[in-house]
Amino acid sequence: MELTGDFHTHTKYSHGKGTVLENAISAKEKGINTIAITDHGFSHPAFGLKRRKVPSLIKDVQEANRITGVKVLTGIESNLRSISGKTDLLEKDYDNFDIFLAGAHRFIMFKTPKDWYSFFGKNFFTSTFKLKPSKKLIQTTTRAYINAIKNNPIDILTHLNYLYFADAVEVAKCARDYGTYLEISSKKIHLTDDELLAVADTGVKFIIDSDAHTPDRIGDTALVDSIFARIDFPIDQIDNIDGRLPTFRFEKFKKER
Repeated sequence: MELTGDFHTHTKYSHGKGTVLENAISAKEKGINTIAITDHGFSHPAFGLKRRKVPSLIKDVQEANRITGVKVLTGIESNLRSISGKTDLLEKDYDNFDIFLAGAHRFIMFKTPKDWYSFFGKNFFTSTFKLKPSKKLIQTTTRAYINAIKNNPIDILTHLNYLYFADAVEVAKCARDYGTYLEISSKKIHLTDDELLAVADTGVKFIIDSDAHTPDRIGDTALVDSIFARIDFPIDQIDNIDGRLPTFRFEKFKKER
């Protein structure tokens, strides 16, 4: 199993360690034809991408394309900011980006105090103290993920259920119906083996990503390889391996506006 494209990588534009060009060079050395630069969203106060730096990011992406011949996409890993599904990638930003990732993260600027408490606060308390998530918390978090998929042309939902507690199967059904890929992260465990198989049973499509924060980790699939060694996963549902490339909804959405 070899990655055709690595669609979740970070650089110094957020809290990655390398440059856009270094990520592209690493991809070329490993035979990866396409990468996306997907730094953290604007609502990360400490290390998110700054809107004023987007033109510089685009210039760096164009330069990396020219120098390496690797197809480098300008992307973002936006943040889920509310139970209603708001993210920090706004429609006014769309023309600056090629690919739209989204995930639930901590310590961002949430839309309202209620969102901070019900979405972040309760999940933070539950995960920190290793408590069993309540049925209500799971329902609330599931609703946030589903609303995000329905209300935004998200290409890839990143690390579903990492530090947040949702019904992964229900989220997967929505992702399947709207054409959003679910990420299998090679950086961190975010679904149990049983959860991953149950999610796959919905027929949703997957992307394997490195979530690389350093250039040397571009294309790293070691963690996913170890998971697949344990379970009988339907490889045909992964769209960025062995020469296959995904079809993303964000590009189609922009063309049809």
